[in-house]
Amino acid sequence: MSTHRERVNTAIAHKSPDRVPMDFAAEPEVWRRMHSHFNTDSREEILRILDVDCRVVSYDSQIFCNVPGAARDSSGSNLSPWTTAAPGGLKIDLWGARRRPSKNAFAAYDELCDYPLADAKSIDDLKRYPWPSPDWWDFSELNRAIDRINPEREYHLRFRIGSIFETAWSLCGIDRILEDLILQPDVPGCMMDRITEVHMENLKRVMEIAGDKIDMLYSYDDLAGQQDLLMSPQLWRKTVKVRQEKLFALAAGYGKPLMYHCCGNICPLISDLIDIGVNVLDPIQPLALKMDFETLKRTYGDRLAFHGGIDIQQLLPKGLPRQIIDEAKRAGEILGANGGYILAPAHHIQADTPVENIMALYGCH
Repeated sequence: MSTHRERVNTAIAHKSPDRVPMDFAAEPEVWRRMHSHFNTDSREEILRILDVDCRVVSYDSQIFCNVPGAARDSSGSNLSPWTTAAPGGLKIDLWGARRRPSKNAFAAYDELCDYPLADAKSIDDLKRYPWPSPDWWDFSELNRAIDRINPEREYHLRFRIGSIFETAWSLCGIDRILEDLILQPDVPGCMMDRITEVHMENLKRVMEIAGDKIDMLYSYDDLAGQQDLLMSPQLWRKTVKVRQEKLFALAAGYGKPLMYHCCGNICPLISDLIDIGVNVLDPIQPLALKMDFETLKRTYGDRLAFHGGIDIQQLLPKGLPRQIIDEAKRAGEILGANGGYILAPAHHIQADTPVENIMALYGCH
């Protein structure tokens, strides 16, 4: 029998593992219900019960915060977001993006608001902004954080680098950045350059400290809606891709596979993403246009592995356990033919999902 790590590596190498490897991600409300269901306060114990093969350490974990006066999480959790509280219920992340809780029938989500660079009109305006410096991070606890969740290297561990385009628009607003990419691309370009520089320096420091313990690198940028891209492929290539290419080239230099996350219909960019070093595509949103398993596997399956694929919009919250089991089997048979697939929800499992459906997905029914 393979270890979890071996299983994932086999799949990424486009070989058939002993079973389809699995990953897990969920919203806080789901975690709370899982804690209650299994009568444990340990996320790691839940992942072990579900037989999940993957683990994640993220650049924005509170444990790595080195900002003077900021609270630092000493628990070693790799899931604590690096945020500070502000008046009016605002949460401010390490880049200065501001979010406010917004409730629905099932949960509360932190929604972006009050963009700090919404009025920036020039490079000089951006120079006055308090951009993070790599010295805001202290990765001295990285090895110990990894050893707590993966002491025997049994699990496949990826390091979450961060985003470029998403982080930029979180500071100025999505409408504003899409306009500026056309009308004055130097301004969003400068923002993305600053963000890219921080990610690249952080990645260098992380790999110097713990590179032998990290199995895969992970970046993300949502560039698509459910029907189409947020911008033309030509505009993406001129503005966003050139920054991603620099970051991905650095990642490739460490000899680790690279996973990239983008929701929606990302099909027009997949070939480009492969060309700049993406090895694993996430999350394969099955209800998005042109993201059907058969076409993706037939067109890209010899060059690209897939992560995700299990619908969180309709199937997981509203389906029957038997339907979920059947869909997981179908995904494994198509996307996982001759390897190349890690089964997972097509984003974090949402708060309207029953525990019994999660148990069905992970074979614990």
